[in-house]
Amino acid sequence: MLVLVGLPGSGKSTVGRQLARRLDIPFLDSDHAIEQRLGCSIREYFERQGEERFRDIETEVLAQLVLQGQGVLSTGGGSVLREQNRDLLRQNGQVFYLHTSPQEVFRRLRHDQQRPLLQVDDPKHKIRQLFEERDPHYQAAAHFVIETSRPRIPTMITMIISQLELAGLLPIETAAP
Repeated sequence: MLVLVGLPGSGKSTVGRQLARRLDIPFLDSDHAIEQRLGCSIREYFERQGEERFRDIETEVLAQLVLQGQGVLSTGGGSVLREQNRDLLRQNGQVFYLHTSPQEVFRRLRHDQQRPLLQVDDPKHKIRQLFEERDPHYQAAAHFVIETSRPRIPTMITMIISQLELAGLLPIETAAP
């Protein structure tokens, strides 16, 4: 399982979909799987039940998803907050941290109304806080770090595939476009 972690807006879903397509393996999105299980949006659930209960559900869903075998898994931005999740992801996949600066995340998400943690008076400050809190956890979970601020998506996918090839985790012929 190839696992993508990073801040909201780092490109996990977009890169994950295209990486899965390029490698001809399934794409899984933990946020989508959580919403299917809940029967409502994460934002609604977050507002009704709170973050702690949401994180419990997230842990259960991540455990189910990583055991599905081969695929690309895009995780929620806060999935690494629990040590249990970091260990689960590292032990059951190759984890890529899509590292994005807080400034770039703000640029990408400044008009997004769907992310519950960003529905605050000062989203730029909140993103900086999230980065400071979560960056060490992303680093701890990751086998590989990919910088996402500058490269285009096809370049990032090539970078990920190259890392897998260099680590001997992907046959070179599998990576051909």
